Formats: sequence, C-alpha cells, structure tokens
Amino acid sequence: MSRAERLLDLMQLLRRHRQPVSGKSLAGELGVSLRTLYRDIATLQAQGAMIEGEPGVGYLLRAGFLLPPLMFTEEEVEALVLGSRWVVERGDSRLGGAARNALAKIAAVLPPDKREGLDGSALLVGPGEPIAGGDNNVSAGDAELATIRGAIRGERKLEIAYRDRDGSESRRTVWPFALGFFDRVRVMVAWCELRQSFRHFRTDRILALTASETRYPRRRQAMLKEWRAAEGIPQR
Repeated sequence: MSRAERLLDLMQLLRRHRQPVSGKSLAGELGVSLRTLYRDIATLQAQGAMIEGEPGVGYLLRAGFLLPPLMFTEEEVEALVLGSRWVVERGDSRLGGAARNALAKIAAVLPPDKREGLDGSALLVGPGEPIAGGDNNVSAGDAELATIRGAIRGERKLEIAYRDRDGSESRRTVWPFALGFFDRVRVMVAWCELRQSFRHFRTDRILALTASETRYPRRRQAMLKEWRAAEGIPQR
C-alpha cells in the first residue's frame, strides 16, 4: 500500500468514529506501527485535516475537511451515481435537485477517466410505481417534506394533523428523527407525545403540519439508536 493510500484509509477510519479513538486501535486497523500512525496524523494535520487529540488520549476528526473526490475509486463513483439517480427518481424535487448538483460538483473535479465513468455509468434505476397519494389523494408535497427534514436536522417538534389507515383523524405533537423513502411511500419516524412511544407516520396521511421553534428534549441520534434497538434493526 502506498503512503497516499494509507493516508486516505486513515481519514476514512477517523470518519467512521464519532468518539475519540486510540492511536493503538487505528494503527492496528491500518497494520502499521504506532510511530508510523503518529507521523501520518501529523501529516494530515499539516494538510489541514481537523484532527484533535494526542497520544494516550485518542483522536477525533472534526467536520470541515473534505476528501478530494478525485480520489474516489471506480466503484465508489458508480455507487454515487446509482444512489443519486435513485434520489432523483424516488425522492422529492428538492432532494432530486440536490443530487444533480452534487454529481455536477463531483464531476467538475474528477480526472477525465473517472468523469467518463460517472457520465456513462451503466447502473440504472428501474421504473417504480407512483408514490402513494393517500386515502383521499392527499400527499405531503415538497415543502412539507422539506419542513420535516428541517425539523429532523434542528431536533425540533412538529405539530401534525394525521389520518390513520382506518380514517380516524388526530392532532399530535411529535419529535421527528428519521425519514424513510420507500418505493411507494415515505415514512416519518418520530416520538409521539400523544402515545408516549415511537410511531411511524406515512407522509401522504399527514393532513397538515406546523414547524415548532421548540427543541425536543432528547438528541436525535440517541432516539434513532433506541428505535433501531426496539425494532431489531442493526446499529450502523
């Protein structure tokens, strides 16, 4: 493995950890000595990587350092193209536009051979059924989905009017922390104050929603982890 590849692998390892990770652990995963690991970290820091920590304490990569897209492998480029194409086809228009913009930014800095792979990728997204429109053909539009995503990012409560599958309507205050995109439906995962438990809300059954300025009292990642455990979904 070349030193450049090792430095990239080190960056990827650091990206996977949200808490400080020891130098010994990093060196073991890379198959290098601690001395080499410390030297590589110093090199990355000199190049602008926001790596905090010290020997004996552990290291943490702070946000703000971007891995150059030109270092993507062919399979990584294909994965980006396929994922972006799925978002364009099955996400809402704002996410679709963001996916197109992201691909354009990546293409602008890729070397010619990699750019050809991006433009000519043969991995396609097959046609799917239309997104469900709800019992009375009422569906959450792009603005509503953007509001939900904003509430998730800001860890803020939502006030919603909801019609369940039996046609019963209710008003609820929820703490949204995830939004699932399926072929035919989109599902908001949230803590429901009315039911005092996790609930799944199909966005096409949300009759109205209002964003609140009130932050909910728990961290989104903590709720996501607890919900995964309750649903038997492997932690990532």
